[in-house]
Amino acid sequence: MSDDKINMNHGAGGEVMANLISRTVLDNITKKSVNGGISLDDLDDGASIPLGDYEIVVTTDGHTIDPLFFPGGDIGRISAAGTINDVSVMGAKPLAISNAIIMQEGFPIEDLDTIIKSLNETCEEVDVAVITGDTKVMPQDKLDGIVMVTTGVGIAKKGEVVRDSGLQVGDKIIVTGSLGDHGMSLMSFREGFGFETELKSDVAPMWNIIKKALDIGGVTAMKDPTRGGFANAINEMASKAGVGVVLEQDAIPIKQEVHAVSEMLGIDPFEVANEGKVVMGVKADKAEAVLEAIKSEKYGENAAIIGEVVEGDYVVVNTPIGGERILEAPIADPVPRVC
Repeated sequence: MSDDKINMNHGAGGEVMANLISRTVLDNITKKSVNGGISLDDLDDGASIPLGDYEIVVTTDGHTIDPLFFPGGDIGRISAAGTINDVSVMGAKPLAISNAIIMQEGFPIEDLDTIIKSLNETCEEVDVAVITGDTKVMPQDKLDGIVMVTTGVGIAKKGEVVRDSGLQVGDKIIVTGSLGDHGMSLMSFREGFGFETELKSDVAPMWNIIKKALDIGGVTAMKDPTRGGFANAINEMASKAGVGVVLEQDAIPIKQEVHAVSEMLGIDPFEVANEGKVVMGVKADKAEAVLEAIKSEKYGENAAIIGEVVEGDYVVVNTPIGGERILEAPIADPVPRVC
């Protein structure tokens, strides 16, 4: 495959996409921050603009998911939830989104109506407004269905933005629910054996869960494990913080249906996208209280403490039989067009 052409891996999270961004975006943009806020160079889930006693957090997402309607959601729900979650994991209260729609000529208006209603219902769950947008139409042979580009805006008190680089030795690692649901449900549906399982996407807005955790305190880092999955998220968090992470495989929540699809397809559930989960670093003395608060919230009942932060430069998983394996960041998410 040519190194000078874009391929599907370049948009699938993981190492390939990171290298592309570094080579073509970071090297060519000159002004990357405002008022000393979190910048493009930080490659966090969003950026911030300090204004007086507050910081405005901004993020943008493009959505090209296939199929547009899938078990548990559609492109409207994932557009809203994905953007809301990127703002939320930075510790900012999400306030509003904008939404740009690019449609193929001939796209059914009934489907568009369903998609927009879904986007709105997702925003309503966490009291987020849809305040502006744009609509474009392309010829039938120039676009596949519909693409949505969503920008989110949130607010946090100055100095209270949570970075994905904040892990500290001794912190506990919490995941807010079972891993791999979204990517595996999509792959199962595409492969035509979705009727054999009740597996659905986990796509959901996470602000209410995150707010509960922040109210307890002790949250040091958060990340939204979408493209590249949990493996990419935890490796990025550890690498940015200059620490290691030890995980207990038995403690990591993964549904039996996800295990089954994973074995059939030969895909690691740690490497596929999640659209309604958060990975958190939490101070050890606050971890149990944070976990209890998360489990009391909708979408948080399967949350678990799954490991801890140690000195080192690796992420390792202790297996049930007493062994261990290094969990590396994936080259790319093995499920294309997952969000």
